[in-house]
Amino acid sequence: MAEKENLQPEETVEETVEEVAEPTAEEKLTEELAAEHDRLLRVMAEYDNFRKRSQKEKEQAYGDTKASTIGEFLPVYDNFMRAMSAEATDLDSFKKGIEMIFNQYGETLKKLGVEAFGEKGEEFDPNIHNAVMHGEDENLPENSISDVFSTGYKMGDRVIRPAIVKVVN
Repeated sequence: MAEKENLQPEETVEETVEEVAEPTAEEKLTEELAAEHDRLLRVMAEYDNFRKRSQKEKEQAYGDTKASTIGEFLPVYDNFMRAMSAEATDLDSFKKGIEMIFNQYGETLKKLGVEAFGEKGEEFDPNIHNAVMHGEDENLPENSISDVFSTGYKMGDRVIRPAIVKVVN
């Protein structure tokens, strides 16, 4: 009988059931809150990474576009360098070389989608023209351009530089 006294009483069935019982409503809410908090932190981290990646791509696209545009103008620059280093024996050959470079420059602008505007006789449009003078001329229709001081340039609908003009009537 001495052996029976050293034995520990067995756990009751009720105690075992309590250990396995479902968590309380408060515990469930705490777990759900922690899971939702973790999910929100992950979403915030993903958004921050997306924002940084978008900014980096934007800066890279700007740099790539800038380098591409400069690359288009380098042949024109090279021709100016050749013209400056060449010994011009007569003015006509020098003038012809400059005209060729001017035409090459114009072709490069066209290739990039740049259009010139603001010619004498065009109708004045305040959205793309900058009128610096006003005058009278009976040979031109009302609200038209009589003189162009600086040609305007645009790419598609975007005005790069407005034409500076004199408007008549």
